[in-house]
Amino acid sequence: MSPADTAPRNLTLAITGASGAVFAREMLLALEQDTRVEHVNFVPSEHSLRVLAEELRISGRNGLVEKLLGAASTKVQQIAVEDIGASIASGSYPSDGMIVLPCSMGTLAGIANGMAGNLIERATDVCLKERRPLVLCIRETPFNRIHLRNMQLAAEAGATIYPVIPTFYNQPVDSTEMARQFVYRVLAHLGLPQPNAYRWKADELSS
Repeated sequence: MSPADTAPRNLTLAITGASGAVFAREMLLALEQDTRVEHVNFVPSEHSLRVLAEELRISGRNGLVEKLLGAASTKVQQIAVEDIGASIASGSYPSDGMIVLPCSMGTLAGIANGMAGNLIERATDVCLKERRPLVLCIRETPFNRIHLRNMQLAAEAGATIYPVIPTFYNQPVDSTEMARQFVYRVLAHLGLPQPNAYRWKADELSS
């Protein structure tokens, strides 16, 4: 069986109130363009809307997917964070994994301690209990002991802690390229390698 046959096809992307809206946009674009992904449940938190407005000049909840992608989408379904009864809140819903990008420390705390107070926390809780891939792209610096403890709790429960740390060895020309290459690495971790991802070639540098 080829990697494409086993790749995730129904994913959830949540964005929270941490800085790094460009990463969320690039992830949504990559998922939209990847033909191996059939459906994307997109859940923006209330605080993420303010970050999107400040960092990308994108305002309002209505039509957010179209604003981020630059066009309408039949693949991406936006779900309100208050909708605790949405499909992704149930373990019986066939999901192949979830990404939280960026993941704020508040969201991390809710996930690590099983709060399930909104749809993002509940959907991540479902991923953990069903042993499905959960990638938390945390965004904060420096970390205090509470942050570190919550990361450990989430990791022990089954989540992958994937800090938002861009690479520079690929010589990115701007912040968008930094975000895009980071997104490609996250997707590769989920079994969705991207054709335009930068791959380190040490042999070429030493020759």
